[in-house]
Amino acid sequence: MLSDADRNKAADILIKAEKERKQATQLSTTWPAITIDDSYAISREVARRRMAAGAKLIGHKVGLTSKAMQRSSQIDEPDYGHLFDDMMIADGAKIPHDKYCRPRVEIELAFIMGKSLRGPGVGLPEVLRATEYVVPAIEIVDARLVDPRKIVDTVADNGAAAGIVTGGRPVGPLDVDLRWVGGIMYKNSEIEETGVAAGVLGHPALGVAWLANKLGAHDVTLEPGHLVLAGSFTRVVHAQKGDTLHADFGALGAIAVQFV
Repeated sequence: MLSDADRNKAADILIKAEKERKQATQLSTTWPAITIDDSYAISREVARRRMAAGAKLIGHKVGLTSKAMQRSSQIDEPDYGHLFDDMMIADGAKIPHDKYCRPRVEIELAFIMGKSLRGPGVGLPEVLRATEYVVPAIEIVDARLVDPRKIVDTVADNGAAAGIVTGGRPVGPLDVDLRWVGGIMYKNSEIEETGVAAGVLGHPALGVAWLANKLGAHDVTLEPGHLVLAGSFTRVVHAQKGDTLHADFGALGAIAVQFV
């Protein structure tokens, strides 16, 4: 367990790395005794500082929702991070590549909450009743710490959350079987990754349920209007300068961005 002083130093490191677009040494190397609780405390401190500087919290992201990713990270549950208004990116935007340290993209579904949702005891029915609509999304992830990272590094780094692109056709949570929403990620017109939303804990809404229960233990509520990225159902695709990333969600439409 780290002291408050060391947690604040870790937050300083992450904020500086993001500001300078230069990856820092892993926190797990600097502080070998760091725990998951430390990591979430560091992430919350970074979030607090961002909001104090004017950023608005607009929701959360869920990560590591597949069993394979959990096994490789040596954990037995997903992780989460905070989402802010300055992370939103328009569909079709040209994004400066040098805005990030090492950008990558993932295909996800974004749940827009219509009602408050707070654990404990949140399950699939509660999520579906509380969701106003679901929309296709691309998440941009960016590691502010160098490889190889441990799960404590990723959690402290806000789950690597860096950007959110939404678009396509919004749908009601009961209008389609969300488990079978598919996505194809193209890079420069070539298929890089494919997947279906059932890869997120069997149903993407279960990622939202896990988040509501996890946050509820810290007296945090998912508020109406909050956006929740429920978890990726493809592996990450690296983005180089000049790359166009295009995600096709079939009947739910498509989203694209270009790194310049």
